[in-house]
Amino acid sequence: MDPRWIPLASSARPSFVPRTSYDEVVLLTGLPSFAARTTCEEIVRTSPKTLVYALVRSKFEEEARELLDALPMDQRSRVQVVEGDAAAMDLGLSGAEFKQLASEVDRIHHAASVSYLGVDRSTAEHVNVQGTQEVLEFAAACSSLKCLVHHSTALVSGDRTGIVKEDDLKEGQHFRNVVEETKARAEKLMRAAMPKIPIAVVRPSMVVGDSQTGEIDRFDGPYLIILLIVTSPAEIALPLPGRGDAPLNLVPADFVARAARAIGLDPRSPGRTFHVVDPAPLTGRRVFELVALAGGRRMPRGFIPANLTKALLRTPGLERFAKSPRAFFDALATPVTWASPNADEVLASADLRCPPLEGYVDKLVEYVQHRLRERKEKRAAAEIDDPLG
Repeated sequence: MDPRWIPLASSARPSFVPRTSYDEVVLLTGLPSFAARTTCEEIVRTSPKTLVYALVRSKFEEEARELLDALPMDQRSRVQVVEGDAAAMDLGLSGAEFKQLASEVDRIHHAASVSYLGVDRSTAEHVNVQGTQEVLEFAAACSSLKCLVHHSTALVSGDRTGIVKEDDLKEGQHFRNVVEETKARAEKLMRAAMPKIPIAVVRPSMVVGDSQTGEIDRFDGPYLIILLIVTSPAEIALPLPGRGDAPLNLVPADFVARAARAIGLDPRSPGRTFHVVDPAPLTGRRVFELVALAGGRRMPRGFIPANLTKALLRTPGLERFAKSPRAFFDALATPVTWASPNADEVLASADLRCPPLEGYVDKLVEYVQHRLRERKEKRAAAEIDDPLG
């Protein structure tokens, strides 16, 4: 046996797999987050000769394994969980593990980040900025790296309006929250390393659920629109928060995963940034109308000024799901277009197109309604179990 593949002494540590049976080895950070999971599923679904090492923090290892165990066996067998931490020195690995992994990895998908808008600054800086620096140091140590795909967001454009190019980063914008700011700082680190490391930055616009199932991990951002509508009385036609005449660029999570995988595989990608967007985004008003139709609600009438939308956010049940709504309503009123010639070129070669919202909005609404029913049933069961509680 090759001595590199002797199992490590501690049963809690990973046993690296001989790569002789695989054409490619990928390091994935971020599990069990939804973005990392969809990326992992896309890789093992489409690349039967690819082995994935999933770097997972110990506190999330059980959850990550449960998610992976739901995969078909032939796919699950090609994902190895590695206990570590993308934001820790040497990714939280021993020196031997670090060197062993660096000698085998061909591609990296760095999807570990914090995007929860209620996050504190210290956590955002640690995960988004420090984590990026640690992954870059690992990438620099890799002997056969073809591409490091950095999963970012188009919202690094902050409060900019008009057309934003893929190469734009520091253009005098103000950031609406610490997530946008720290992700922009992470991109700055990536850009500085591009001359020495093959890096592709992927910037999706506002990500919504899977276009086939509607599944999403957190109701935030554009889900405020869905929540406002489906939690309102059916006979009431809600007014639109703001005029809704700006484009609201939404992309489903499964399309983002496919796009990120295709970009990471394309030899033209390193050194470039890619806006993964809907090429024909609907206005906020049209999105509101489609959600109302899918949710069996009356079409919206009129609008209320943005500074009065807080009243809508007091809808019973809404606050239990959506956090930091102001950031989304600020984005809803920002007329911005993310240009995407780099992404258009690569995704066209891979025959990938963003599906139109009209084709999957019902899935998004159904999933939200399902989750709301589940939550209501759990609350009712808890009251029965403890009627005096």
